[in-house]
Amino acid sequence: MIKVAIVEDNTALRSSLANLLNNSEGMQCVAVMGNLQNIVSELNKARPDIILMDIGLPEISGIEGVRTVKSNFPLMQILMFTVFEDDEKIFEAIRSGASGYILKKTPPTQIIEAVRELSGGGAPMSDTIARKIIQSFQSKSVSPVDDYSLTVREKEILYSLVDGLSYKKIADKYFISISTVRTHISSIYEKLHVHSKAQAVAKVLRKS
Repeated sequence: MIKVAIVEDNTALRSSLANLLNNSEGMQCVAVMGNLQNIVSELNKARPDIILMDIGLPEISGIEGVRTVKSNFPLMQILMFTVFEDDEKIFEAIRSGASGYILKKTPPTQIIEAVRELSGGGAPMSDTIARKIIQSFQSKSVSPVDDYSLTVREKEILYSLVDGLSYKKIADKYFISISTVRTHISSIYEKLHVHSKAQAVAKVLRKS
């Protein structure tokens, strides 16, 4: 069961998302919040696997919310759900620790697919967002990672993350198990001093 929390200030949309999740096989909405005022205590009670979070929240922005969540709950995954498509907010959210970024115009079936993808180790992005990410990778050179004492296999897996591969695709690519991929990624996170795939990818981009 994938447990999901929603942080969205639009009451109707919040209710619609909760119903969508609860009516999807293998998913449960465990918390709904209209703002970030009591986010830490609410998450302590609900313990979701994934948080579906808006950026344009009242008083405290969703990007600041990402930082708060990741500093208190490093293993929780955050999927941004927003109307914003500008580069600055996309990369700020990712650098802060978000693991996916989809737009509010995303069809309901694709929202569910994004939650499943994130739960399975992927990094779901709306098409327009993915294009911006790719363009950024193409326009910025990748920083060397030799200073982090990564092994050859860890470097291979890290650059596979930069290429957008899921855990399963990485396992298939290197003929190893998904559990072995997770072990390598845990070591990579520790050496890079990060807590998510998105932060690891951002770490190897210049000016990240």
